[in-house]
Parts: sequence; structure tokens; C-alpha cells
Amino acid sequence: MLAFMAFLPILVIIVLMAGMNWPAKKAVPVGWLLAAIIALTFWKMDFTAVLGASMFGALKGFDVLVIIFGAILLMNTLDESGAMATIKNGFMGVTKDRRIQAIIIGWMFGAFIEGAAGFGTPAALAGPLLVGLGFPPLAAAMVALIFNSTPVSFGCVGTPIFGAMGTLAGNLTTAGAPVSAEVFQLSLTKYVALTHAVCGTFIPLLGVCFLTRFFGEERSVKHGLAAAPFAVFAGLCLTVPYVATAWLFGPEFPSLVGALIGLPILIIAARSGFLAPSKPWDFVESGKWEANWKSVVETAVTKEKEEAKMSMFMAWLPYVLIALILVLTRVPSLGIKGWITKQTITFPPIFGIANFKYAFQYLYLPGTIPFVLVSLLMIPIHGMSGIQVTRAWKATFKKCSGAAIALLFGVGMTHLMLNSNMNPLHLDSMMVTMAKAAAGVFGAAWPLVSPFVGVLGAFISGSNTVSNILFSSFQFDVATQLGLSHTLINSLQVIGGAVGNMICVNNVVAVCATVGTIGAEGTIIRRNFFPCVIYGLAAAFFVLFLMGITNLY
Repeated sequence: MLAFMAFLPILVIIVLMAGMNWPAKKAVPVGWLLAAIIALTFWKMDFTAVLGASMFGALKGFDVLVIIFGAILLMNTLDESGAMATIKNGFMGVTKDRRIQAIIIGWMFGAFIEGAAGFGTPAALAGPLLVGLGFPPLAAAMVALIFNSTPVSFGCVGTPIFGAMGTLAGNLTTAGAPVSAEVFQLSLTKYVALTHAVCGTFIPLLGVCFLTRFFGEERSVKHGLAAAPFAVFAGLCLTVPYVATAWLFGPEFPSLVGALIGLPILIIAARSGFLAPSKPWDFVESGKWEANWKSVVETAVTKEKEEAKMSMFMAWLPYVLIALILVLTRVPSLGIKGWITKQTITFPPIFGIANFKYAFQYLYLPGTIPFVLVSLLMIPIHGMSGIQVTRAWKATFKKCSGAAIALLFGVGMTHLMLNSNMNPLHLDSMMVTMAKAAAGVFGAAWPLVSPFVGVLGAFISGSNTVSNILFSSFQFDVATQLGLSHTLINSLQVIGGAVGNMICVNNVVAVCATVGTIGAEGTIIRRNFFPCVIYGLAAAFFVLFLMGITNLY
């Protein structure tokens, strides 16, 4: 009964968004309200604890809003300055095939941004860039989310792995594990990367098949399959250096290095037509697009713009600066990360509850540095007028207002469920209650379920890192109870948390906000559910194979 009640708010959100096509800004507050009522009545939480957890979550949601604001501002700034017109023409110069454009930008460029920044940033950047190239906004949002999966486990220089180890270190000690935390982390990194590489190599193909199935004139996957040689090649361009980096150096750089090596190879291949389909594929003309393909509000990236009047170097300079700044501020050994993370505004605990102490890292958030910073730098560098700057900022505030409600209530609900163990009945939190019930039901079939626990955590929290923090210890305990490999079961947790980015509410809301398809969140979740399940099952079966040939702790 308690497990069902714990799951009910999530179920209601899923039904409202995916089943009834409610926008997230309406469905998520309903889910939060239901979670609050359940916490007060079934978990007997104190009202101040319920309110405090929700407020703390809303403040954490503000962090996400800052990232969204920065990403939107950057795109609006580049569009107003004329940089987007140049970038668009540049990619058209590489190839006119929309399938290959999607792979280069969504898969490879997105992987680089994920490796450096993470936390929903790649899709929020790749989506508008695809729109700027002429993609229907709904198509851009959908495919950007599908591609933002394989790189996620090593996003933000390995943060999801470190998040998992933050909880697993205690398990290794109490369980008397025969390996140290350092050894376990390296082993976990290796098998997360290997499994991702085997499954993720085919994600570019899966993504373009979904693109042609839902947005092609014939609504068929055959045009996606026609791009299979190039798509698989693109997968290998990322996953080969990705898995090699993980096995040699650990969790910080697989996505970053994989993309840095793969991107120039892929662009050269596309320019030369290597393995490219003989006939380019394009969408039907925009006048024939269905209503839900389009942005519901006029945005900078969807306006018709004049011909490019800027050099390719100047147009791409913002992204060069973003890449450099992200590396400089995210790699600990360079020394800047330590200083920048200390620039924090710390607030007193909400209602005096120690767990609810919010700290705003105003410089470390990618929304401020590099996105807002680079946007400001582009004003003089691109010679923007005051009118152009004003239009960019006004459009940004307008778009962000649509995403704010869903994000604040969504993250508020997540933290309420996470902290529901603060109750006089000494009950586990709603999160743990759900997970334990699932383990009891599935038993020895747990490897097939394990990745979807990670998906669930990411779906409701919007973060692979948070999903790992929530469920890694639980997955470790289940592996102990069932006599399964702790390394491989926890690798499925990490992978599931990455795959869940395709459908997680926060990321879907963020991407829809940046491309202007606010209200289409349910459609995207419903469609992306299928590649999410395919990826999760593929990972599960590969891990079952590994369990049969290895003897990992």
C-alpha cells in the first residue's frame, strides 16, 4: 500500500502528460500537491518538513532555471547578431541531409557539451541550433533528447559516477567488500563505459529512424535505415575513444575526449560523403508542417533571418569560448574550479532544518559562466545594437517564464519524496519504499529491471547524478541479497539514469522552453519512451551476458 501511494504522484504526472497531453506546467503542480498530501497523511510528516523540503527543491530548481536562461539567452543573442545564419549556412555546407545534420549536432556536439557541463545543457543547446538550421522545433527537441543519453553517465567531467560513489563508499565499508572504493569506482567506470559503448553505438541510427518516422513525408523508418552506415560510423567515432578513455583514465573525460576526437572526424566524413546516403533527406516545406511541429510562440531562433554577413570563425567563436571556459572551470587540476565553486551565497536552513540548507553557486552554474558571460561578450564582439540586445533579453525572459512553474514544482516534489523519511513512524522515504517493493516483486529478474530504477530516478529528478544518489545504495543492497555482481548491477543504475534523460520532466521542459514548443512535453515523453526502453533492455541483456563470462564483485 505504501509503495503504491509513494508511486501515485509520479503515476498521475505520467498519465496527465503522456496520456492526456497536459502541459508540464499544469501536470507537475498536481503531482506535487498529491505528494504533499500523501506525505502528511500516510508518512505523517510535519507540515514544516513538507513545506521546507518543497521550498528547498524549488530553490534547487532555480539552479536549473539559471541554466535554461543562459542557454536561451545565448541562442537569442547569436540569432540577433547574425551568427546563427552563418552557422546554419555552414552546416548546410557540410551536408544538406537532415539526418546527418542531426547526428553531427545532436549526437557529437551534444556529447562534448555533456562531457563538459551536463545537467540538461546539451539538449538545451543542440535543440535550438537544429531549429536554426530549419528543423521543426518538435523534431529538434525529440532527437536532441534521444541523442543526449550515452554521454550522460560521464557528464560534467564524471559527476554522475562521483555521485554514485558518494553513497556506495559507505556500502563497501559496511559490507566488508574485498575491494576499496577507488578500485570499485574504476571498475564501475569501465563497465558503464563498455555497456554504453555497445548499446550507444546504435543510438544515432535509432535517433534518425525516429526522426524520419515521425517527421518524414512518408512517415517511415526506411529513410532512417538508409543512413545506417553513416549513423553507425558516427556512433563508433564517439564510443571507441569514449570507452578507451574510461578504461585508461577513469570517469572524468570519456564523453569530453570522445567528442573532441569524434567531431572533426565526423565533419570530414560528412563533407566528403563518406558512407553518406546517396540521396539527401529533408523535411517537407514548412508550410506543410503539422501544427504541433511548430513553436507555439515566436522565438528568435524560428524567425526568418537575412543572409549571413559574418565570418564562420566569428560565428563559432561563442562556442569556442564556451568550450574553453567549461574545460578551464570544470577540470580540478587547472585550479580554477576550486576557486569558482567557493563563490557561493549560502542561505540559512529553511525552518531551521539542517537538511534544507541551500547554497547558490552563482558562478559555477553553466547558466552564468559560460552562457551569460559569453552572451555579454558577444555584444561588442559581434557589434550588436541596443535594439538587438533588448530583443534578445526580452525574448529570453518571456520563454523562461513558461518553464519556471514546472521546474520549481517538479524539483520541489522530488526533494519532498527524497526527504519523506523525516517522519515519526520511522518509515523509509517514498523513493526507497518504491524501490524495495520493486525488488521484492522481480527477484532474480532484477538485472532486467535495474536500469529502469535509474530511469525512474532521472525521470522525476532530471539528473543522472541525483538518480545515482537516490538509488545506488539500494541497487548495491539488492545485488547483495540476490548474489549478483555489485559492479554490474550498479552499472545498470548509472546507465539507466543516463537513458532516463530522454524522458525526464526537467530536461523535456528545458528543451521545449528553448525551442518554443511549450505544451508539447507529453508528446515528447510518449515518443521518447520507446527508445528509452530499447536502450535500457539492450543494456540489461548485455550485462546479463557479462555476468555469465565474468566474476566481478
